[in-house]
Amino acid sequence: MTILPVSPFRRTGVYLDHNATAPLKPEVKAAMGQAMDLVGNPSSVHAFGRSARRAVEEARAAVAALAGVKPAQVLFTGSGTEANNFALRGFAGRRVVTSAIEHESVLAARPDAERFGVTRDGVADLEDLARRLACGDEPALVSLMLVNNETGVIQPVAESARIAHAHGALVHCDAVQAAGRLPLSLSALGADLMTLSAHKLGGPTGVGALILAEGLEPDALIRGGGQERRKRAGTENLLGIVGFGAAARLALDGLAEAADLAALRDRLEREALAAMPRARVMGAGAARVANTCCLMLPGLPGETQVMTLDLAGVAVSAGSACSSGKVKPSHVLAAMGEDDQAAASAIRVSLGWTSDDEAVDRFLTAWTAMARRSAPADG
Repeated sequence: MTILPVSPFRRTGVYLDHNATAPLKPEVKAAMGQAMDLVGNPSSVHAFGRSARRAVEEARAAVAALAGVKPAQVLFTGSGTEANNFALRGFAGRRVVTSAIEHESVLAARPDAERFGVTRDGVADLEDLARRLACGDEPALVSLMLVNNETGVIQPVAESARIAHAHGALVHCDAVQAAGRLPLSLSALGADLMTLSAHKLGGPTGVGALILAEGLEPDALIRGGGQERRKRAGTENLLGIVGFGAAARLALDGLAEAADLAALRDRLEREALAAMPRARVMGAGAARVANTCCLMLPGLPGETQVMTLDLAGVAVSAGSACSSGKVKPSHVLAAMGEDDQAAASAIRVSLGWTSDDEAVDRFLTAWTAMARRSAPADG
């Protein structure tokens, strides 16, 4: 029998990479453990199958409540990336217009998409969006994330939706990094489609959701069965979906905790900048979610910072985890007007339900020591 190794961070390390994936919450783990006792395919009509189906539908209702929609508007997928691909590839004949700071899963899903710009603070340029929509004759689909995964900057989705709908366009919103950090409502955002992912909420990996406006029917993503309204065939990931539902319920109940994270994040930024004045916080001039800090240290590559902090037992990231292994500057920071060298010198510190003052202290001690070693004259 193979025993999986215990993560060193469970005992001695500091995990500040919640935007990549949040640690599984105990309540979610317990719910998934109970679901392991369910026997039967959710599509089977016998009692065992009906019990499994009930668990799926209870989870669907919980995810729907998080998104402010009806359960029938929730389609489960294998990830947020899959949901983004579902949305952007599900409407043949529509040109796609995205912001330049979208997640790689949006940009790669439709490499032919037009891209509109952002300001120096990383906020979508809606005038640029309006110009691009006015130039085309064919119907469009606009994709704008609610919260940027690298900077935490909150995007003007509702305003973009008003512009897009005036031009007959559909609107997709990647809300993966917003769920559990901001109140969500598909109708309040004016969006037609919304993407969610369980593992950003303290749920399991391998399960996401595409939220649809009522009456909207994208092309099927996977064919072969009747699951998920015949839009995404294949036996449902029962354990993952149950975990998603549990995480969604916790996220909806825990929105008020954002203020505590904001205090931690603000202290981290304040003390980091005081210790190293040449550092910068990206997107600091815009509204941001409470948990995210994109910290730039000019002259020291982000990858070097990540590895150095890792050796000190502190886990952060350089950009999106979905771009790991790629040695290239952040496309988000490049879109914000940073040159390649500057864009490659940022790290992302993202807090979450496991974060506390001690974690911030550990980060500040390790990061400040590293920064001073890299530029002794600043010390």
